Amino acid sequence: MGIIIDGKRALGMGEFELLCLLQLASPALPIGAYSYSEGLELLVETGEIANQQALEHWITQELRYGAVRLEAAVMLRAYWAFQQDDFEALRYWDQWLLAARETEELRSQSMQMGRSLLRLYRDLHPNDALRYGRSLPLDWSPAQGCNFSTAFAIVAASWQIESHSALLGYLHSWTTNLINAGIKLIPLGQTAGQQLLLNLQPTLISTAAEITTLPDDCLDSCNWGLAIASMMHETQYSRLFRS
Repeated sequence: MGIIIDGKRALGMGEFELLCLLQLASPALPIGAYSYSEGLELLVETGEIANQQALEHWITQELRYGAVRLEAAVMLRAYWAFQQDDFEALRYWDQWLLAARETEELRSQSMQMGRSLLRLYRDLHPNDALRYGRSLPLDWSPAQGCNFSTAFAIVAASWQIESHSALLGYLHSWTTNLINAGIKLIPLGQTAGQQLLLNLQPTLISTAAEITTLPDDCLDSCNWGLAIASMMHETQYSRLFRS
């Protein structure tokens, strides 16, 4: 039920959370996600990915078995830790994920996006008294930074976005960024990109459901394809995307 202010119906809490999630998961969020292809640029150049079907297969496999599944699982744990003011656990999972990165490119991407998101949040809420501004450890400044998964969790919890919705939003945001990279690189049409995103919805839902039930000692991924592509992209002669 909405709150009435000056005779007008204001947004209810559920609507506010939804709008915050849409903003946080938007490709337009100015954190630099659009400048990375996560190895896709190399795979397109070598012909491994040359059409919509190949891109859909790659993204599906990454969602089911790859690094993004691990990132999302850590995001969920960071969300719970931040909600409980458990900064020891928050630091642990942030460092755990950083250690799991196979390449400098992937580490740099995650840290740059994490710093940018924390900085953006503070710019949006310079006088805010939310838990983020009040209780985040001082050495976790935007300059010092953290993984993007951790920053996403902090902002989602601060905006009171429900945890499963935040998880779906994280996976959807990652998928959208890779599809947009594929549209530029392969290239694909905009309609093909939207069809691909629609096709991947069942995988996004099933992946989120599986991640929610994963115990800590079952956090693993089959990530060698991405790791090799990322390492080769660092020295790729001609690039559109950042390394």
